[in-house]
Amino acid sequence: MTKLAERAKKLVPADPLDPKTRLGALVNESQMRKVLGYVETGVKEGAKVVAGGQRQPVNGKGYFVQATVLDGVDNGMRVAQEEIFGPVLSVIPFDGVDDAVEKGNDIFFGLAAGVWTRDVKKAHAVARRLQAGTVWVNMYNFYDPGMPFGGFKGSGFGRDLGAESAREFTQLKSVWMNGEG
Repeated sequence: MTKLAERAKKLVPADPLDPKTRLGALVNESQMRKVLGYVETGVKEGAKVVAGGQRQPVNGKGYFVQATVLDGVDNGMRVAQEEIFGPVLSVIPFDGVDDAVEKGNDIFFGLAAGVWTRDVKKAHAVARRLQAGTVWVNMYNFYDPGMPFGGFKGSGFGRDLGAESAREFTQLKSVWMNGEG
């Protein structure tokens, strides 16, 4: 947890137009307040902020939130069950692979998941079991415009990007013909 908190503290909000920036602004004030509200709710439900958790304007302005790590999160808390869409990591302990997959799938949403392991077979097995539209292995938040992106369950419908997204704008039709007469 200490290493995770230290790493989060190194992600300092900065000008999103600077190519070196790794933590930009949220889209608007409403989203910033929503994200900070989730942090507050997490604390009220028993989580502990071990990094971040505050607004941090850049040059006195902007809707920036510090990279935040919440420890002691239970899978039933709102910060575990809802999509925050902000720089907040909820750390949820688990006992083994089966428990991790069960907790990962025990939510209404399924946009994305991350798996860290040195065992390639285990990575594929876990990725297959997770109910998420994207599963990253030993990385997180990587996108390629040639790959479809979208969630399972309550995390939207359809796919963006890739050839799969074209299906959202088409209708398929089957035509059968008898060659006689």
